[in-house]
Amino acid sequence: MVTSTLLVKIVGALVFLILAPVLGCLLAGVDRRITARMQHRVGPPLLQPYYDVRKLLAKEDASTNPVERIYIFMYLIFIIAAGCLFFSGGNFLLVVFILTLATLFLIVAAFSSRSPYAEIGASREILQVMSYEPMVLLVAVGFYMVTGTFDTAGIVSGTNPVVCYLPLLFLGFVYILTIKLRKSPFDLSMSHHAHQEIVKGITTEMSGKTLAIVEVSHWYENILFLGWVALFLAWGSWIGVVVAIVLTLLIYLLEIFIDNNFARVKWQAMLTSSWWIALVAGAINLATIPFIMNLF
Repeated sequence: MVTSTLLVKIVGALVFLILAPVLGCLLAGVDRRITARMQHRVGPPLLQPYYDVRKLLAKEDASTNPVERIYIFMYLIFIIAAGCLFFSGGNFLLVVFILTLATLFLIVAAFSSRSPYAEIGASREILQVMSYEPMVLLVAVGFYMVTGTFDTAGIVSGTNPVVCYLPLLFLGFVYILTIKLRKSPFDLSMSHHAHQEIVKGITTEMSGKTLAIVEVSHWYENILFLGWVALFLAWGSWIGVVVAIVLTLLIYLLEIFIDNNFARVKWQAMLTSSWWIALVAGAINLATIPFIMNLF
């Protein structure tokens, strides 16, 4: 039994390690295509993100600080570690902490360039972390109150999806998911599209292989975040997994729609709205969990 459990964990980690960049690349391509269609453009090929990374890998780095690539490499390593832990059924709270540490490496990398544009982007990245972390931590608390565990394997093993017990926390998480996916109106520190007034924000001074690592990191990161969404929606059967995947993809399409239909807000609005939603949705939902659980 112990051997089979360990094998499942290893397979889950390997699946994320191998498939996440492939799926993340395809999602980025779909994002660009849909965005182009919504703006009445033809748009790039579906595999354009792959072509971009391949071109970056062939370019020479023009970094002002050689240590920058080390920080970015650690950014990638910790994202992969968080994803492998999550998809192997590990501790969700530990995944959150590891991912936060990865973001800190990205912020330090931007500050190390000493570029005013990159430093502005890094400062805004810190504000984004301050905006979404309270909601993420409340989600972890909600998972524990409902299932009695922080392990993702235990969270999805129930007879009902967790969203039945945490509807307000789910809506709050979808709200801050826009920040984590770096989409408008909350793409303050960096944008995947060419409409930033601070050039490319946190990645302004990154180029060549360093920028390629950042792009691949985002592919891993996006799959991990969508996995968090699916954690709300899945339950202990193959039907639950299929339903969770379909609904998660629909939510990703919703994020693309929001990205293309809302102008970017100021950081004050992002921080205030995120904290208020975390406070109201978190307090109400956590307080009513015992009553909701009696209904199921």
